[in-house]
Amino acid sequence: MNKNRFQLSFLTIIVAVAVSCHKPPKEEDKIAHFHAMLKNYWHGLLKLQPLDATMFSDSTMNDQFVNNCTQAYRNEMKSFYSGYLDSLKIFDADKMSEGDALSYQLLKYDADMQLEKAKYDDWKIPFTQMGDPGNTLSANIVLAMGQYGSGQSSQPFKTLKDYDNWLNRVHGYTIWCDSAIANFRRGMATNYVLPKTLVVKMIDICNGLISKDVTKSIFYGPINILPAAFSDSDKARITKAYTAMIKNELDVSHAKLSAFLKEEYLPEARTTSGVGSLPDGTNYYKFCVKYWTTTDKTLDEIYNTGLSEVKRIRSEMEEIKNSTGFKGDLNAFFLFMRTDKQFKPFKTPEEVLDSFRHIYAIIKPALNKYFILFPKSKFEIRQTEAFRAASASIEYFPGSADGSRPGIFYVPILDPTTFNITSGMESTFLHEAVPGHHYQSSLQLEDTSLPNFRRFKWYGAYGEGWALYCESLGKELGLYTNPYQHMGALGDEMHRAIRLVVDIGIHSKAMTREQAISYMMENEAIDEHSATAETERYMAFPGQALSYKIGALKIRELRDKYTKQLGAKFNIGEFHKQVLNSGCLPLSVMEEKLDKWAKLQ
Repeated sequence: MNKNRFQLSFLTIIVAVAVSCHKPPKEEDKIAHFHAMLKNYWHGLLKLQPLDATMFSDSTMNDQFVNNCTQAYRNEMKSFYSGYLDSLKIFDADKMSEGDALSYQLLKYDADMQLEKAKYDDWKIPFTQMGDPGNTLSANIVLAMGQYGSGQSSQPFKTLKDYDNWLNRVHGYTIWCDSAIANFRRGMATNYVLPKTLVVKMIDICNGLISKDVTKSIFYGPINILPAAFSDSDKARITKAYTAMIKNELDVSHAKLSAFLKEEYLPEARTTSGVGSLPDGTNYYKFCVKYWTTTDKTLDEIYNTGLSEVKRIRSEMEEIKNSTGFKGDLNAFFLFMRTDKQFKPFKTPEEVLDSFRHIYAIIKPALNKYFILFPKSKFEIRQTEAFRAASASIEYFPGSADGSRPGIFYVPILDPTTFNITSGMESTFLHEAVPGHHYQSSLQLEDTSLPNFRRFKWYGAYGEGWALYCESLGKELGLYTNPYQHMGALGDEMHRAIRLVVDIGIHSKAMTREQAISYMMENEAIDEHSATAETERYMAFPGQALSYKIGALKIRELRDKYTKQLGAKFNIGEFHKQVLNSGCLPLSVMEEKLDKWAKLQ
C-alpha cells in the first residue's frame, strides 16, 4: 500500500472502529477528520508537483523535481485521486457547513476530472511551444525552468541552501528531459503527435535556452544577485557550480531536446491542426471542453454561441467606426487602427509601462463604488523577460500567499515603436490586473479560512470568466471614453467570442490553421503574426480558450438575473463580493452558491 492510500485508510479506520464499538463518531469529530483529510490532500498534491509547491511559497520541496513522464508517476496519480474518492464516502456533505460542503464538492469534482483525464494519452505530448495559460508554470516545464532559474521568479535565491536547492532541482530536470523524449517517441509510434508548426517553435525555445556565453544565460541570473553576506569562498564555489551546471547539464539537455525535435520528431509531426485527428481525439476534445468550461455544454452549442456573439459585437463595432467619420468598411478600419502612426506613439518600453500605470490611476476613484472586498496584496507592472517575450502574451503572475512577492502584470515589449494603443490596453489592464486577475487571485490567496487546496485552486471558466467580465466594467470605471480605446475593448471581447468559433472549428470541424487565422483577421483588428500565435495557442491547448467567454457570459447572466430579481435590494459591490469570496469554483457550483445568497436578500 502506498503512503497516500495509507493516510486515507487511516481516516476510514477511525470511523470504522468507532462503528464496530457501537459508538458512532460525533459529527464534530468527523468534521475534524475531514479537515485533516483536506490538509493531507494538499500536502499530497504538492509532493506530486513540487514546482507548484515552490510557486505557492512552500519551501520544503525547493530542491525536488518529480519526473511526471513515467508510468510509475501516472499510476501514483491515479491511486492518489482514487483513494480520496474512497475516503469521501464516509462524509455527508448535507450535514456540513457551507464552506465545508463546498470543499467536499470541489475535492470530489477534481478527483473525478483527474481520473477521467487519466484515460487519455496526452502524456505522449510532454510539452508544447508555450506555458499552459490556464495552469501554473510547471505545466510547461521547459519554459518554467527558465523562469524558476532566472533568479527573478518564485524559486528563492537568498541563502546557501537556496542555491544548492536549485542545483539539485536541475539534476532532476535533466532526467525529465530524457523521459520527455521517450514519451514523444511513444507518441510517434501511435501517431499521437503535435502539429509541425508548433514543433518548429519548440525547437526555437530549446535553442534559446542554450548559452553561447554562460554569463549571458538566463540560468546565470542567480549569480548576478549573489547576496553580499556570502563569504568569498562561498561565492566562488557557487559560481563554479552554476557555470558547470549550465554547461554540462542544462545546455546539454536542451541541445539534446532540440536535436531530437528537429531530426526525429518534426518529420513525424502532423499536418492537421486539431486534436480530432489524434487517436480517440474526438472524445479527448469533448473532455477538454468539459474540463475547461466546467459545464456540460455541447460543442455545437458553444460554436453557435460564438457565431451569435461575433455577429453582435461586429454590429457594435460598425457603430463606433461610423461615429469616428471613417470612410470605408470595417476591415479597412481594422487596417487603419493596426497601421496608422498615431496609434503607435511609444519610443521606449518604459513609456508603454507608464501608459498602463495611467490606466490604473483613472479607475482608482471608481473602484469603491463597485467593490466592497479588496485584496491586501500589491502588484507591479513589469516588462516580460527577454528570453520568453517572443512567445508570451500580456499576463498576470500571482503573488505569493505570504505577501513576500507581489502579483506581477507582465507586458512583452519586443519593439515599443510597434506597440499599438488600440490593441485593447484599457480592457487588458482590467482583465489581467485590476480588478481582474489581481483581485480574484489575491483575495483567494489571502483567505486563510479556505483549506489550502482551495486557496491555490484554479478553474479557467471562473478565473478567466471573471477577468473577461471585468473588461465589461470599463465604462463604469471611467474608461472607454475614446472611440479607439472602446474599439480596442470591443476587439478584446470579439477576440474571446471568436475563440468559441475557432477552437471548436479547429478541433472538431476540420478548420485548418490557415482558415482560423483568416477568420480572426476578418473579424478583429489583429495582424497576421498575432493571429498566428493565438491560433497556435488553441492548437496546443484544446478547449482552454473557451473558458473566458463561457465564464464571462455566466457571470453577466447572473448579474442581470439578480438585478431583476432583487430590484432595489441588489447591490453591485455585494454581488462582486459573493462572486469572489469563496475562491475558484466550477460555474455550476458558483451559480448554486449565488442563488442561495440571492434568496436570503
